[in-house]
Amino acid sequence: MSESLWESDAAEETRREEPVAEPVLEPAEETSAVALSADEFTALEVRILRTVELVKQSRQARAVAEERAAKAEAELREATPQTESLKQEVSALREEREQVRQRVERLLTQLDALEV
Repeated sequence: MSESLWESDAAEETRREEPVAEPVLEPAEETSAVALSADEFTALEVRILRTVELVKQSRQARAVAEERAAKAEAELREATPQTESLKQEVSALREEREQVRQRVERLLTQLDALEV
């Protein structure tokens, strides 16, 4: 039993010591692989530059949107008191109109009573 354990340990060591076969590229294959990776690198560089431009544009658009939102909020704050005063004025004018309508109705009723 101890022999079989020793044998399996020895087999594992032998497997570990065996060199891993690496593919050997011919000189022509190496230059095409390098050219291919250079093309890939260039494509990656172009994609990164496009991404940077998109990020810049997004940041500019966000800054413009935030500025517009801040202006709109400021205008809203300025307009709120004016809106409230206009609401009160409309309410007062409606009340006045109702009073005038009632007075005109009384006058018309009195005119109708005179014609009878």
